[in-house]
Amino acid sequence: MTLTPSLPADDEIDLRQLAAALGRRWPWILAGGVGGLLVAAIATSLSKPVWEGEFQIVLAKRDTGAGGSLASLAASNPMLANLAGLGSGGGGSELETEVKILESPSVLKPVFDLVKARRAATPQSNSEPRFADWVKGNLTIKLEKGTSVLNIAYRDTDQSLVLPVMQQISQAYQSYSGRDRSDSLRNGLVYAERQAARFRQQAAASSKALDAFRIRYGIASTGGSIASAGIDVSKLLSAASGKDAGAAIQIQGGGSSTSSLSAQGDPLGQLAAINQELIRRRQTFTDQDPSIAALLKERDALRRYIETTGGGNLALPGSRSLSKEEAQQILLRYQELERTAKRDTATLDSLENTLLSLQLEQARATKPWELISKPTLLEKPVSPRPARNLALGLLAGLVFGSGAALVADRRSGRVFSEEELEVLLRGKPLAHLQPSTPEAFATTIALLCQHQLQGCTSLALVPVGLSGSDSRLQTLQQELQSQLPGATLMICSNLLVAERCSQQLLITAAGAPSRRDLAELRQQLDLQGSAPLGWLLVEGGDA
Repeated sequence: MTLTPSLPADDEIDLRQLAAALGRRWPWILAGGVGGLLVAAIATSLSKPVWEGEFQIVLAKRDTGAGGSLASLAASNPMLANLAGLGSGGGGSELETEVKILESPSVLKPVFDLVKARRAATPQSNSEPRFADWVKGNLTIKLEKGTSVLNIAYRDTDQSLVLPVMQQISQAYQSYSGRDRSDSLRNGLVYAERQAARFRQQAAASSKALDAFRIRYGIASTGGSIASAGIDVSKLLSAASGKDAGAAIQIQGGGSSTSSLSAQGDPLGQLAAINQELIRRRQTFTDQDPSIAALLKERDALRRYIETTGGGNLALPGSRSLSKEEAQQILLRYQELERTAKRDTATLDSLENTLLSLQLEQARATKPWELISKPTLLEKPVSPRPARNLALGLLAGLVFGSGAALVADRRSGRVFSEEELEVLLRGKPLAHLQPSTPEAFATTIALLCQHQLQGCTSLALVPVGLSGSDSRLQTLQQELQSQLPGATLMICSNLLVAERCSQQLLITAAGAPSRRDLAELRQQLDLQGSAPLGWLLVEGGDA
């Protein structure tokens, strides 16, 4: 089985062959250009004029002016800020976020409703617009690079609708500029008032409970605090000597059992004075001395009093004596009530201060975003633009026509490339013949006969893709016959007939054979078993 030679890769683009193909199929390109112009002209004539209005606005930062006060409130009250929506936000993309918000229905829904109502009243209107399509097709919102200036443009086929829509858009944007601040302040006020009312009741209840508990047990506090309830008796015995100020112990009747203790101040100071007196007397007397026994008895009674009254803090322990543990529990409960009352009072003070700050902030005037230019309507419609449309139509038509020309040239199956002919015919041409230049044509034929065709007695000219009546073949036969007067020449496309001649010479022209013709010829030559002398490439004439 004979293998067909590989063709050039399809993904390799030869610009020369591409240009040649476009040149051959120029009517397709011309038709495409004319069609593009016609389509553009018809579309332009049928298009309604589109009018445009525009204005500019400055997007002020949210943390300037009053926003600074809100930020300080949020910093001092983070919990309140998070719950009331006063938290500061934004980073480098704050302006881009604002632009996206300005395109949303939350801002532009009233404007869209106006447009929809006006279009519904128009007899030509047969469809209800969608918000997303309206924003994308009619509204352009663009932020100036590196600035906070926003350009807004609106387009519509209804000239009378453009300016009212632009004015309403500007009003909506200015209203939105103070809306977030007002919403944040309103949320903060509602939350602060609600919490302040709650803590007023809670602070009053906790203070009332604290006072009732203090009165019940006769607890007195100095400077807002009381002594520790956890009393360690071992520490009482070694209390600081500084607490015995105002305590005095007098012993009468030297060595007698009559003694009296006169002490003023707190019980711990009295206990410290007794201990000091015991230490002093034991240096002189034994424990059997009546004065020491009296001091020991009084010390034990004072210790029991301290334990059952929490160091003397419980002035009204009740109808029965309390144990040490009961006294400690009462004092711990008192401390818990006191902490709760102080915490509720401090929280109430903070909430009332915050409420006052928010009320002052709400009373301040809010300055909306500043309009750089007022909404204006352009004098001329921005669309359609006949010159631009025709130019684009022509360009599109030429591109389409060129693509169609290349497709048609490729599908024709004809081989125009000499490189491809060399591959399919397995070799380079013996000569390039130009019948249109007789002198060069005759010289080439003479050289061919003196060398490649020298001694040839019979020669078959096999046209490949050419008609037997082609004028170029007739001219070639006449010239060869004049150079080879004794040889027999015949034009024959049938290889069975051509095989009778001693030599075979293939004759073709660029664009004349198809790939299918060349494949069949190659197969027949392989079956023939003998290769032709070569092939000639004739130029000129009709492809």
